[in-house]
Amino acid sequence: MNIKLSENWIRDFVKTDASTKDITEALSLTSVSVERIEKIENDSIYDIEVTQNRPDLMSAIGIAREIATVLPRFGKKGDFKEHVLKKTLQPTKGLAIKIVNNSTLVGRICAVELEVTVGASPAKITHRLETSGIRSLNNVIDVTNYVMRETGHPTHVFDLDRLETQSMTIREAKKGETVKTLDGKTHTLLGGDIVAENDKGEIIDLLGVMGTANSVVQNSTKRILFFIDNNDPHKIRKTSMSLGIRSEAAVLNEKGVDPELAMTALLRGISLFEEIADGRQISKIFDEYPKKVKSTTINISKDKIDSVIGVVVPEEIITQSLPKLGFGVKKANGQYSIVVPTNRINDISIPEDIVEEVARIYGYHNIPNEFAVMTNLAPYSFTSDRFDWEQLAKTYLKNTGFTEFYTYSMVSENQYEGPLEHAYQLQNALNSEHIIMRKSIIPSLLEVIKENPTREKIEIFELANTYQSTPGNALPHEKLHLAGIIKSKKPDFLKTKGVIENLFATLGIIHYSFKIISSGGEGADVLLDETRIGSIEIYDDSIHIFELEFDSIAQLSNNRKNYNPIPLYPPIIEDIRLSLDEGTTFKELVKYIQDQSNLIQKVTLLDIFEDKKTFRIYYQDKTRNLTNEDVAPIREKLIKSLEKKFNAKLS
Repeated sequence: MNIKLSENWIRDFVKTDASTKDITEALSLTSVSVERIEKIENDSIYDIEVTQNRPDLMSAIGIAREIATVLPRFGKKGDFKEHVLKKTLQPTKGLAIKIVNNSTLVGRICAVELEVTVGASPAKITHRLETSGIRSLNNVIDVTNYVMRETGHPTHVFDLDRLETQSMTIREAKKGETVKTLDGKTHTLLGGDIVAENDKGEIIDLLGVMGTANSVVQNSTKRILFFIDNNDPHKIRKTSMSLGIRSEAAVLNEKGVDPELAMTALLRGISLFEEIADGRQISKIFDEYPKKVKSTTINISKDKIDSVIGVVVPEEIITQSLPKLGFGVKKANGQYSIVVPTNRINDISIPEDIVEEVARIYGYHNIPNEFAVMTNLAPYSFTSDRFDWEQLAKTYLKNTGFTEFYTYSMVSENQYEGPLEHAYQLQNALNSEHIIMRKSIIPSLLEVIKENPTREKIEIFELANTYQSTPGNALPHEKLHLAGIIKSKKPDFLKTKGVIENLFATLGIIHYSFKIISSGGEGADVLLDETRIGSIEIYDDSIHIFELEFDSIAQLSNNRKNYNPIPLYPPIIEDIRLSLDEGTTFKELVKYIQDQSNLIQKVTLLDIFEDKKTFRIYYQDKTRNLTNEDVAPIREKLIKSLEKKFNAKLS
């Protein structure tokens, strides 16, 4: 958030002899960032960046309080000057204002009726508003904007005669109701918005967001209702975003403006109406405060503050600077009891927040930029860092030709794999396509394939969380999955299987196997130490898919490397062609062949034709050259064993 403010306006609330440069430096080093300064006549206009958690600084008073607090840290005098505002004599009559569900809808409502004379604003008011980015319209409307910029609380004014009502009802809007805002646009409400209606049931205000066209002040206005509303910031945010109305009032209100400011803003507005619009109060002041905000107390020790910051900070920052910002500070038994002011309760709630407040006033530039001495740290281990295994797996797949994708974690009901009663559904989904937390990554990747129908060859993968149901109403269990899709004219299942095998080899995994898929489809389950961690499936004639539980893979990954010297003696290589029963698995057959002799070092599948498979066998001894006489008895024994064990026939 950015705010532009006249320096003369700020100095109305702070007594100091500091120069513009002094103020800019002090603010930028300890509080807000002064982006630029523009000189206009006898004034300087500050363009200030305010962080989202500090709506209390979106005003002249808020910035002045900061200046008065931090200037003494730079050897300059700074005293905050708070304007004293008093309630005037109270008439007994006034507009009846009724709030439906007041305990949940609004925080505070303040209102008063006045007689005014509409005209031009004085030059000082016009200058301060327009240099802060607000166009001057007339003295009545200008007062509302001036009070907002000065106190930080949005305000509103109605033409009382145009309301044509004896009462105002504040309620939640119904879905489908329409409202025409003061900018002339008509909006259809989604329901749940905070609105005000007159006796006829007509909406006369979209509270906290923007006023309506049917009650806007005109040059002929004689009586007004000056209105301050402090509402539920969540409802304001929802209304503002759904309708696309990003007024300054909405931006402020959705951050949670301090309701204690409401009466200050009302009284300041009354005094300004009297000063520049011949204002005269004609009603009692209405003040409904159903959700009175309460201060919170945080206990913290000086040792805690110093240990977190890393330096010993002066005690006067706690005992003198914090009270200037509105904090209550008491010390007892070595502990500080710090009462958080109401304008900071949304920002400060734990001891570490107090530490941060002290640190910024002390000045981050005063903290030595040296690394603290690290002790008792365990040595870094590649094997204990799951993120390294993730990166290694991604790098392997990318080098293999795959493209990494990032898809939504939410899917539609049609894409969800499993019973919908076990699904985790979003309460405020963006659309019907992203409504359920996914249980598998494959449906999301299949959408990518669907959206690229003209590409004949696609190899993609994603490494991301899936969300598995848990008993009761507990949050879903997040499981990291690695999923991929291979699309081509004639995909080779063995190639897809080889991708997984080479991935395991890259990650140092040895004890894995493949088993005919148990779910009834075409493909293979992937097992680590006999535990199923995923599968490879033939989705259709052109698409193969795989999905693996990466958490299980990472647990068994290792970077240990075994060095095998290059053999000094060459192998004897023989091919045998066998007719095998359909149920014979490659893994079982290869293991059996290798177990027949220590000289059989390697067995690979060379070719498949109908029911015949050709295997290549490597015979090798590390200590000498082998001869045919060495291999012949092994071969003879192997063939007889295969015939007996697997009913294999040599062909």
